[in-house]
Amino acid sequence: MDLVPPAWAAADRALGGCSVSSVRAVFQALRAPGALPELPRPSLEPASLLRERSGSHPRARSATTINHCFNNGSPGGKFVALVPLGINALDRFLGPTIKTSDMVADLEKVSATLNGSSSSSSSPSSFNDISSKTSSLPVGVGFQLWSDDLETAVSAIQKFKPCAAWLFAPREGQRDIDEWSRRIRSASSNTQIWVQIGTIAEAKLLAQSSERPDVVVVQGLEAGGHGRARDGLGLMALFPEVADVLADTHIPLFAAGGISDGRGAAAALCLGASGIVMGTRFLASTEARISPGYQNEIVRASNGAVNTTRTLLYNHLRGTMGWPEEYSPRTIINRSFIEHQAGRSFDELKKLHDQAAKSGDSGWGPEGRLATYAGASIGLIHEVKDAASIVHDVRKDIQKRFASREHFRL
Repeated sequence: MDLVPPAWAAADRALGGCSVSSVRAVFQALRAPGALPELPRPSLEPASLLRERSGSHPRARSATTINHCFNNGSPGGKFVALVPLGINALDRFLGPTIKTSDMVADLEKVSATLNGSSSSSSSPSSFNDISSKTSSLPVGVGFQLWSDDLETAVSAIQKFKPCAAWLFAPREGQRDIDEWSRRIRSASSNTQIWVQIGTIAEAKLLAQSSERPDVVVVQGLEAGGHGRARDGLGLMALFPEVADVLADTHIPLFAAGGISDGRGAAAALCLGASGIVMGTRFLASTEARISPGYQNEIVRASNGAVNTTRTLLYNHLRGTMGWPEEYSPRTIINRSFIEHQAGRSFDELKKLHDQAAKSGDSGWGPEGRLATYAGASIGLIHEVKDAASIVHDVRKDIQKRFASREHFRL
């Protein structure tokens, strides 16, 4: 997926923006003792140790190998990372929507911000404690392999040692993923490899690879931004079959696509997910680096089955070319798409689009013409909140649903 700002929702999913202030806000909120409701989760060892000892990963049905990157000292704090990780910052990723060369500047700012937060606190769960134990920056970085530069990426990873690298959209399929994985692991042994897939075929190739990732993100067709163009499947059917294909690998699986609240998160965990990824929900966060007009649309729109679609039209209008043919983005429908369907010429649509791009926030909305990448779960998002509150609310809702036996009575 390809928004202009860096993605909240991880590598592929560039659904929103991660600002340095959001890193500070979420980091401080998550490290506070008792800040989040407790969800007991077993702890796992760092992925690098697991590879050295056995060459495989113990299957984590409730926790994942990312825990060592995100243990912030709060009760159940490890699991909270599963909600935003894929959603940028401490427990989230700097997305792939910026040039790889520009990512260095964001990593510099994030590193300075987290160090500043830790120096002003006497908490034993400060950033310094985390980094000293893991030698990793508690931030992930995302890459769209078809467009990102491997050498620049490896250089940045070697310097900053982010705790995770999320790989998505290779031009040459598994071959590209394997090469990126090898190079990243050589540059930073504690940096975990996350790979996003959206089909059973991709899962089968991953299972055969000698460069198996530390986490596989299984994205359903409901997701916003770029996803599978023709061979995608809804998360409810896709996830269990992928889990069956990858069962012998014992790789933790994260669920993505159409999850915007605790109900969807709980459902994904019941499918066997080790964690969940949210994207569109964080477009409606106070820290997201997107235009107010865009954000207002995320809150206003509903009925994603009718009001979102997958189309390459907005890529072409924006001049975004080069995506592998397997991918197309989900966006909220507006005048550009409606008139395109009615037969208006591309040249006319392009002219109107470019005019709208100069008109500020009015460029979005039902009568707008700008790309509004978002997932099918838009009808579940009703207000803008800060990122920490979104995480807290999702965790609390998961806890409530799992604590109530009524949900499991037959």
